[in-house]
Amino acid sequence: MSLFIFLTVVQAIVAALLVGVILVQKSEGGGLGTGGSPAGLMSARGAADFMTRLTAGLAMVFVVLSIVLAALAVKSSGNRTIDDSLNRTVAPVQQLPGDPLGGAAQNGAVPGGAALVPAASVTPTPAATPPKKP
Repeated sequence: MSLFIFLTVVQAIVAALLVGVILVQKSEGGGLGTGGSPAGLMSARGAADFMTRLTAGLAMVFVVLSIVLAALAVKSSGNRTIDDSLNRTVAPVQQLPGDPLGGAAQNGAVPGGAALVPAASVTPTPAATPPKKP
């Protein structure tokens, strides 16, 4: 477990360095896709080339550390078994009463005191016809 913690700390340091190196670079475009030149390290192009190579190296170290940490995590948790000792008995379902209003709907009343109006007693009103023009 101490190796996992050590590699996690190294991963955090590499991530911080990677962020710092990326923020220091000029935002002129191109980035990792530009080719190198035979100019020295101290020239503007040589320094940019060094920063590009440093970014690529840190990114590769970050990816490799991520894969190693994932493999260590699977290895350390691979010997566990699923706990299936939970109580899985289901309580019996209680049957609800057939009439939730307690027979009040048969008399046309609801528990709140209002009366129910049967749908058959409602008559539609005829549509008003506009007056005819002479």
